[in-house]
Amino acid sequence: MPATTYDQVISEIKALNLSDQLRLLEETATLIRKRTSKPTLRSILELKGKGKDIWKGLNVRAYIDEERSSWNG
Repeated sequence: MPATTYDQVISEIKALNLSDQLRLLEETATLIRKRTSKPTLRSILELKGKGKDIWKGLNVRAYIDEERSSWNG
């Protein structure tokens, strides 16, 4: 949008009463959200294998027992 057109739009917005400015803002936000938000379906299976290096070489039974004992103070 050329600067003059932008400046004209801003000028027209300033001329609106507050109620109309807020309505314009809400409608503009809705239009932008519709254009930018594309829901991406995700699967829990994408997490498979994440962080597996953290657990490598760890005695799982000892870790679980330690965690459980911390719950009781």
